[in-house]
Amino acid sequence: MAGNFWRSSHCQQWLLDKQDLMRERNNDLKLICEEDYQKVMIFFANFIQGLGEAMKVRQQVVATATVFFRRFYAKNSLKSIDPLLMCPTALYLAAKVDEFGVLSNSRLIQACQVLVKNKFCYAFNQPTEFSYRINHVWECEFYLLELMDCCLIVFHPYRPLQQYVTDLCSSTDDAQLLQVAWRIINDTYRTDIPLLYPPYMIALSALHMACVINQKEAAKNWFAELAIDMEKIMEISKQIISLYELWKNYDETKEIKAILQSLPKPVVSRPPSQGPNDGIQNNDPHVSQA
Repeated sequence: MAGNFWRSSHCQQWLLDKQDLMRERNNDLKLICEEDYQKVMIFFANFIQGLGEAMKVRQQVVATATVFFRRFYAKNSLKSIDPLLMCPTALYLAAKVDEFGVLSNSRLIQACQVLVKNKFCYAFNQPTEFSYRINHVWECEFYLLELMDCCLIVFHPYRPLQQYVTDLCSSTDDAQLLQVAWRIINDTYRTDIPLLYPPYMIALSALHMACVINQKEAAKNWFAELAIDMEKIMEISKQIISLYELWKNYDETKEIKAILQSLPKPVVSRPPSQGPNDGIQNNDPHVSQA
């Protein structure tokens, strides 16, 4: 079943409806606006990307981790589990699912600590530390698996994109076209697009935009011959363009800290037998609204 998208859990269970997605997100949107919510998602997608680069995993592993992250918060509020803990958890699980191998526990936590202190220090109060440990990642992984009902296979647009480019191009310009479309696909993981549309549609949308950028007029006939709903393709393209428009006037280094501070902070779910100073404080993935 993993080789057939139409019979996969990705297709049958994890292509969501936009209205359902917004309804599940309603509690978070009472605290921040939709644009700020998207900025939060972009920030943590960037964090997963930085973590993946530090751990030297394949781009597909990063993409899978980002989808896992978005799936969790498609069904849960941002206050349910600290997104900063969910980032390494999603990457840890994705590396196993995509057969990259089990990530080194110590290197994973160390990479998170370095990212928080250096690359993404602008988002946090300084001095600050990544206070979670690998046991928190392991526990958070169970919550992630439970939420996804162990539906772990994720289909990405990269493979169909390569097939489409090969079919469309018969000359040497296919490499440039593929590169532009590939980058556009990478950008879609900063949006809700992977939760809403099949990978082949995302690939076609990225390719269509790449053809426009590269002024490849011959592609018009190729797209016209496809038995595909072009309205859906243009719908995806509009969402990608909306992302680029947001980026034009958005300086993450100046804005994200205030947005993150406006979100509810995780609090410890402490057993009644524990005293106020027992255990590790502020690290439990069990959270409730403060």
